[in-house]
Amino acid sequence: MEGIVRRRIRGLRIARGWSLDALAARCHLSPSSLSRIETGGRRIALDQLVPIAQALGTTLDQLVEPAGDDDVVIRPEPERRHGTTTWVLSRDQPGVTVAKMRLTPQPPHEPRVHPGREWFTVLSGVVRVQLGDRSILVAAGQAAQFSTMVPHVIEAHEAPAELLTIFDRDGERAHLADGPP
Repeated sequence: MEGIVRRRIRGLRIARGWSLDALAARCHLSPSSLSRIETGGRRIALDQLVPIAQALGTTLDQLVEPAGDDDVVIRPEPERRHGTTTWVLSRDQPGVTVAKMRLTPQPPHEPRVHPGREWFTVLSGVVRVQLGDRSILVAAGQAAQFSTMVPHVIEAHEAPAELLTIFDRDGERAHLADGPP
């Protein structure tokens, strides 16, 4: 377990482009102490981990969480509803759901409003976004982001379309849990 924590500290420090001196100054340790922590030449004390985690912009829990031996491959099952097929592509991330959606042209439906923001990128086809009185076409390779407090409809334009989307809790509740899309 300590080896994982050491690699995380070093990896986060390097990812930020910081030298040992830079991180040491931020967490009020000597560069040599920090070096020995990273290389295993010194045991890691809890009173050292808290300032190291803070300096690295992470939490103590994230720094010391055990390495998961879970299956990292997600095998999504399609869920079909109201002309939309959804594959949930994420798990175990409270408040963040990544999904692939295939939209087929459907009869018009009422715009929806819910808290949060919407984000998606179109993988294939063209998606029509109705935002209030505006109608916007989003083609493959393009992305859209907007406040979901604006009445909105997201639908396939003339032919099936696929998109990749990220939902917060409110978006997941609105688009995956209830009612028409």
